Amino acid sequence: MSIEETSRFVRLRVELVLEVEDDGEVTRAALRRLAADPELPDDERAQAESSVTEDTAEALAYLVDPFDLVGEVPGVELQQASWSTERIDYDPDSPDWDLDEEDDEKEDEGDEA
Repeated sequence: MSIEETSRFVRLRVELVLEVEDDGEVTRAALRRLAADPELPDDERAQAESSVTEDTAEALAYLVDPFDLVGEVPGVELQQASWSTERIDYDPDSPDWDLDEEDDEKEDEGDEA
């Protein structure tokens, strides 16, 4: 396939595991960002404030913006993004947390063809 025939779109998958050391600090940062957003309607602001106050994972979801990750990358424009957060049990020594596991499975599937 020549360069002209390949897609210009690239899916970038990122998985992060964060350790929250101070729930209150994360919540306060999310509330500050909400307060500074002039385009957020009052009813949506109230709901968002409630969500980030009740759940630190929601506060993180509000603070982490995919555009911030690629906004300064030259030559690219973010077309679509989705992200979510959840509380998890994490053991870095567990084989269940092998970040390359998904890639290994894809390679195995490719060997079967």
